[in-house]
Amino acid sequence: MTPEPAGETASAMHGPLAAFLHAQLGALPDAPAAALATARAVPLAAGQPLLQAGQTWSQLFWVEQGALRLYYLDREGRAANKNFYLDGAMLWPLTPALAGQPVDFWVEAIGPSCVWVLPWRAWQAACTTWPAWQALEHRMLAVLLDDKMRREQQFLQCSAEERYQAVCATRPEWLARIPLRHLASYLGITDVALSRIRRRLKTA
Repeated sequence: MTPEPAGETASAMHGPLAAFLHAQLGALPDAPAAALATARAVPLAAGQPLLQAGQTWSQLFWVEQGALRLYYLDREGRAANKNFYLDGAMLWPLTPALAGQPVDFWVEAIGPSCVWVLPWRAWQAACTTWPAWQALEHRMLAVLLDDKMRREQQFLQCSAEERYQAVCATRPEWLARIPLRHLASYLGITDVALSRIRRRLKTA
């Protein structure tokens, strides 16, 4: 089950999520500001799920601090990481299908984290006439598509070492924050293979 909101550290209207949105999008109009009052902080322990396969994704998530991973389980129950979200990351159901149907992936904390959750339908309705939010949604869809196409190209045309070097170049913050086994899963290799690649590159 998605954890119940608890441990709220500040009023949602004046808390860190409000400050983040103001910094990114400017002053909040009345309707989004009212919807933001329903946001709550959720503390997560390492390995605790925020969203499970089979659930409907009904909330916007903002990572105040910590790290999340989005992953799938294969037919043998093995996890395959698809993305990571660190401090300041925001994620929500970007398409109607994601918001209206049970998801087939998991989102869980990699380590101790604090995530703010906000009911998605209410927030979406409140932001229909807010150009800054609409522009952000369009940018996020473009980023999602670009990431998907890049990963497909890398898995088809690049070696594991080249995929790792691409992460080093584009996501250096992951190297210090993401455990080796999770990073290896994202790259589609074992942690042993990734250790060998890292040693080889360090020697070279």
